[in-house]
Amino acid sequence: MDENLELLTHIYETAEMGSYTITTLINKIKSKENKIKFVLEKEIKEYEKYLKVAEKLLVKNNVTPKKSSFMAKMGSNIGIMKETMMDNSDAALAQMLIEGITMGVTVIGAKVSSYKKIADRKVLKLANDFLTFQEDEIERLKAFI
Repeated sequence: MDENLELLTHIYETAEMGSYTITTLINKIKSKENKIKFVLEKEIKEYEKYLKVAEKLLVKNNVTPKKSSFMAKMGSNIGIMKETMMDNSDAALAQMLIEGITMGVTVIGAKVSSYKKIADRKVLKLANDFLTFQEDEIERLKAFI
């Protein structure tokens, strides 16, 4: 696969799953008094922004973006249900999200590093911006721990 398309596909898939997971989490805690909700609502908007940009660029390159699989979403739902049943405090939710986002940071960081000399500048900028967004989210979430 072309490096540009690989980066765009990764951004799309990560943003789509991030948006889905956080929406699911917010719905799970909507009747609770969690202060983290405000951060999560902002985070969804950012993921959706990256999702739309990546989707637009993929379609422009004749690639149909694929939504997360049923199994990936089911795994996310089960994980959220399990974690929120055990502890739905802001600290526990922040820790869970930090772990998930950190996995994404590791992957996109490696891809950016590998492709920095061969990928299109605009795609690389989008990937770097997405990486920075995720790193910033980790720092915002640490405030709840």
